[in-house]
Amino acid sequence: MSAIKYSIVIPVYNEEEVIHTTYHRLTEVMKSTGEAYELLFVNDGSHDKTADILIQYSQQDSSVMLLDFARNFGHQIAITAGMDYAKGDVVVVIDADLQDPPELILQMIDKWKQGYDVVYAKRTKRKGESYFKKHTAAMFYRLLRSMTDIEIPLDTGDFRLLDRKVCDQMKLLQEKNRFVRGLVSWVGFKQIALEYERDERAAGESKYPLKKMLKLSLDGLTSFSYKPLKLATYTGVALSFIGFVYLIIVLYLKLFTDNTIAGWSSLIVIQLLFSGFTLVILGMIGEYIGRIYDEAKNRPLYIVRKTYKQQPIRKFAHRE
Repeated sequence: MSAIKYSIVIPVYNEEEVIHTTYHRLTEVMKSTGEAYELLFVNDGSHDKTADILIQYSQQDSSVMLLDFARNFGHQIAITAGMDYAKGDVVVVIDADLQDPPELILQMIDKWKQGYDVVYAKRTKRKGESYFKKHTAAMFYRLLRSMTDIEIPLDTGDFRLLDRKVCDQMKLLQEKNRFVRGLVSWVGFKQIALEYERDERAAGESKYPLKKMLKLSLDGLTSFSYKPLKLATYTGVALSFIGFVYLIIVLYLKLFTDNTIAGWSSLIVIQLLFSGFTLVILGMIGEYIGRIYDEAKNRPLYIVRKTYKQQPIRKFAHRE
């Protein structure tokens, strides 16, 4: 058993507007447990004063540790690094933007003490988010569930509690294009949902624009399902059959009727249709090949430029 009971992993990227509030709310919550804890911030290449603020906290508060990345490696990698460095018997992942209330951690701990190994927060309402983001997120989770054999909970993010044994298993999973919430579901163990209403950001702007959301979606689909490749095969077979039928029709009209083809517009339409589907299929295959390429390079998931933590004061025996 570790001397540290709870490790709170907080990935941060340009959060100077909210980081003071985040630190104080987390500190208040964790002190109320009456047990040893650490706040493990992972600076994912911030360009503002986020790192400077956290360095100061790490020098003033022995419970604070900062991992400072050499560059921006991405949110999922930052979570992974936090899990790798966490020393607690329990690891909680929470974002710094305070959309996920730190006070919910106490309820997660209660569930853990009841014997659950994973406690994940399930959103019943998402405040302050656009209609587009809410509904595309809902569609993605349901699409992912329908295309995978892994039971990935609907309407959940990365806000969750992990028992030490679950975290140790997560460390063994070194794939490069990571979808952490899917990996947590894949490792199994005893899991339970904790419902809550997600708040608006306390300050700043979302660090998950459409481009990053699309990449996360692709990582989720390609990491846990090869059904898109099967779909490409089925589509190819169907289009080949349609093309063969159309060929028979054209030959029949040419050989057995006096009808003349007034133009080639229909052929152009068919050609464009086939070309479009061919490019989509090649794109699907390319996504998988790209991920194979990333795995083959075997580069480290992240590079830590420096770690910051208050050093314990050494006490020396007085010599006469």
